[in-house]
Amino acid sequence: MDAVQVSFWVVVLLVLLAVVFDFMNGFHDAANSIATVVSTGVLKPQQAVLFAACFNFIAIAVFQLHVAATIGKGIVLPGVVDQHVVFGALVGAILWNVITWWFGIPSSSSHALIGGIVGAVMAKAGTGSLVAAGLIKIVLFILLSPLLGFLFGSLLMVVVAWIFRGFSPLRIDKWFRRLQLVSAGAYSLGHGGNDAQKTIGIIWMLLLASGYAQAGDAMPPTWVIWVCYLAISIGTMFGGWRIVRTMGQKITKLKPVGGFCAETGGALTLFLATLLGVPVSTTHTITGAIVGVGSVQRASAVRWGVAGSIVWAWIFTIPASALMAAIAYWVSNFLF
Repeated sequence: MDAVQVSFWVVVLLVLLAVVFDFMNGFHDAANSIATVVSTGVLKPQQAVLFAACFNFIAIAVFQLHVAATIGKGIVLPGVVDQHVVFGALVGAILWNVITWWFGIPSSSSHALIGGIVGAVMAKAGTGSLVAAGLIKIVLFILLSPLLGFLFGSLLMVVVAWIFRGFSPLRIDKWFRRLQLVSAGAYSLGHGGNDAQKTIGIIWMLLLASGYAQAGDAMPPTWVIWVCYLAISIGTMFGGWRIVRTMGQKITKLKPVGGFCAETGGALTLFLATLLGVPVSTTHTITGAIVGVGSVQRASAVRWGVAGSIVWAWIFTIPASALMAAIAYWVSNFLF
């Protein structure tokens, strides 16, 4: 088998590995899309994952590929990425996702992938090969996305409480059981639009590095876009049930009105980030929104200990996935 054929099959295997990550992203982050709508009893779990998966896929027709461009071209200098770097990045991200899913910790698949890319690139060429502007934007939104979710969620809760102050609790519950379907759909749309593009970006990075795409291309191949949106949607259909309970009930008890405000606040944050081309964490975003909604009711309504353990998982995500990615990069180089 000649070098071109070997290169082709290596690329095929790495694309398949990226699709596995995309599936796991949907599986791991399904809780972000469905936790509130399930915990409030508006939809049954099986209905919720199908509902979320449909809106994940519909996002293909709504959002431009700004996030994919950031991942594919805006984090690492041209010429640094090779098959070993992509392998290390994906393995690091997948391993961290498996570990956090197993323990029911709602960590960020997005930042696991970013950490994986950073770790593998540093193992190969050091920090000088990273694009500072792209990473600063991502790091900034690690802080901003939960804060914006918190702000939008809490403000919506205040506004809704004021508008419906004269209504009976039963009537409010009836209205917001319907409205929560709209907010859950919007959040799942934002989830699909931001998260599927991260895998599109790393496959695009691989194709650019291996010569199967050109640096001047404005978009990745169409098949990459369709495959990634389909994979994340199928992953969402299987649902990360270990994390749903943490997101939907352990942080704070939600009613349909609270679920509506949290999902809408989270969706607004995701739409803004995707428009700006920033790969944000849907986990950070919805957690911030849920905490914001709970804190409006009363500070004691939020289980701050649970929220604190989630924050620690966020802090460790990038360095942990970077370390695993660096090890995977060295193993890949040694074996192949």
